Amino acid sequence: MSHASMLKARRQHQKNKKLLESAAKQAKRQAKQALAGPAVKKEKVKKERVKKEKVKTERVKKVKPTKEELGRQEAKKGSAGAGKKGGS
Repeated sequence: MSHASMLKARRQHQKNKKLLESAAKQAKRQAKQALAGPAVKKEKVKKERVKKEKVKTERVKKVKPTKEELGRQEAKKGSAGAGKKGGS
């Protein structure tokens, strides 16, 4: 027997073995199902969805800064810019 034909025979044997085993499994599974009887399905209970109510938030109006606060902001801007220029 040549090597190729030996490999072919082995593949065929494996294929037959696999088919027989799967058929045996299927038969066993069907016998088990027949023994158990018809399957009883459970009824699904639907849960009622609770709708969340949207809470309206009040918008806060922006308050314009006073002249005093504007002056402070300008002073901060000016001093920050001056500090950057001198660091060369």
